[in-house]
Amino acid sequence: MTALPAMMTAIGFDAPGGPDVLKPQQRPVRGPGPGEVLVEVAIAGVNRPDVLQRQGGYAPPPGASDIPGLELAGRIVALGEGASRYQLGDRVCALVAGGGYAQYAVVHEDNALPIPAGLSLEEAGAIPETYFTVWTNVFQRGGLKRGESFLVHGGSSGIGTTAIQLAKAFGATVLATAGSDEKCAACRALGADHAINYRSEDFVAAAKAATGGRGVDLILDMVGGDYIDRNYDAAAESGRIVQIAFLHGAKAEVDFRRLMMKRLTHTGSTLRPRSIAEKAQIARELEEKVWPLLTAGRCKPVIHARFPLAQAAQAHRLMESNAHIGKIVLTV
Repeated sequence: MTALPAMMTAIGFDAPGGPDVLKPQQRPVRGPGPGEVLVEVAIAGVNRPDVLQRQGGYAPPPGASDIPGLELAGRIVALGEGASRYQLGDRVCALVAGGGYAQYAVVHEDNALPIPAGLSLEEAGAIPETYFTVWTNVFQRGGLKRGESFLVHGGSSGIGTTAIQLAKAFGATVLATAGSDEKCAACRALGADHAINYRSEDFVAAAKAATGGRGVDLILDMVGGDYIDRNYDAAAESGRIVQIAFLHGAKAEVDFRRLMMKRLTHTGSTLRPRSIAEKAQIARELEEKVWPLLTAGRCKPVIHARFPLAQAAQAHRLMESNAHIGKIVLTV
């Protein structure tokens, strides 16, 4: 096997700011530690947390790489001490706490997954962040069950397109909000039973109409702000709301009486700071319950655009424009 280089190209930034602060840099290639593997990256996914990190609002957890990028796909080129799940040359996709925007990335083997049969490296690189996030929040924390109603805000985002497909595959009635008729059509094409254009419709009224007036059993919200109070209105009795981001702000004025009167549960989580063991548990459940759906073609990552690694700034500009439907990836 060819010797590994001492240096690699990665995307970094010297100070927080707009997309143009992202620049190719030369960084040392770090060898894998115990239980880790070194992946030669082919594809790195671009996600909203990467934008927040670039803006200075989402620092990597202690010990994680400061290079942006939370998901990747590629080929294993080195094994750390005790790493035995994979062999050299195996193709994997992986969730990382940082370091995806680079030619090489260290991954704990328990947070890597084999690429589902029939999927390309590009498709696999668009899976980990959204599928880990949706699985833990919609199914583990939110407890979505067959026959329930489910509303996802931002249905045309990477998270949204994943949530629509998985919720539908597991037997839910799926509602999604999106910001244009084109995006609503995309949500319906992915399996949403009802797509609500939040610019021209009141999503609370539309959600109640779609559920015969009872409201929605589970809501996945990445908007926050004034949506928090409106989610309480849209939720059914004993409904659940799972919070994963705050695009409209983390502070809001909310009438909490509905939390009591409707016996609501409002919870939330972040994925990046969670332990390797916690992420490994999510990975095992995905491999058992979701990988067969990907292999069978019942779910598939939706890729809107791809950029070369050196054009990470352009990828971030597209992400911030909200013009995309599905995922944005970097080819390394």
